[in-house]
Amino acid sequence: MKKRYGLIGYPLSHSFSKKYFEEKFQKENITGCQYDLFEIRSVAGVEEVFKIENLQGFNVTIPYKHDIMNYMDSIDHSAQKVGAVNVVKIEPTGGRTGYNSDYYGFRTSLEKWIKNFHGIKALVLGVGGAAKAVYAVLTDLSISYLKISRDPGKGDLTYEELKKEDRVFKNHRLIINTTPLGMSPQINSKPDLNYSKLNKDYFMYDLIYNPAETKF
Repeated sequence: MKKRYGLIGYPLSHSFSKKYFEEKFQKENITGCQYDLFEIRSVAGVEEVFKIENLQGFNVTIPYKHDIMNYMDSIDHSAQKVGAVNVVKIEPTGGRTGYNSDYYGFRTSLEKWIKNFHGIKALVLGVGGAAKAVYAVLTDLSISYLKISRDPGKGDLTYEELKKEDRVFKNHRLIINTTPLGMSPQINSKPDLNYSKLNKDYFMYDLIYNPAETKF
């Protein structure tokens, strides 16, 4: 019997997860596994998903990343810090553990990329849901950061205010884009920064995955 995996959320018509995991299983010669989309109209529908035979776990997308926490037996540190679950593991005992893979993905890649965080300060562009994992990781790595938002009062600075703060821009050399600017098909958009002031001392990290290289 195949091991079952999948994705819950609503709607799921935009999701490329099924194709991604099916190709991953094939590429890495992972046999006996199946990945499906479980579109549920309310989070309570997850109880029917849990009844699927041989279910090993599933991913969680909008709008259930927060509410799914109420259906977990335990919450991993990553999900506790972010306040959202996007991976559920069904334990051998039947227990349900919630994780946040955004936390681990961002932290692992950042630690591989920047070998020494001493003196590093960050600017986090955007204050939406995608930024929460970034905040958690930076806090755990003792990297101080400022939140940059289009809307006054939602972050520490607006983009317009940041343009006037040369010292802030100079002292914050890790710049992380958590906004959707630059995501396909709007590939020519990018956050409103003074790019002319950048040099080789800056680290530019974009959470956007499509395209692989953005204007940012």
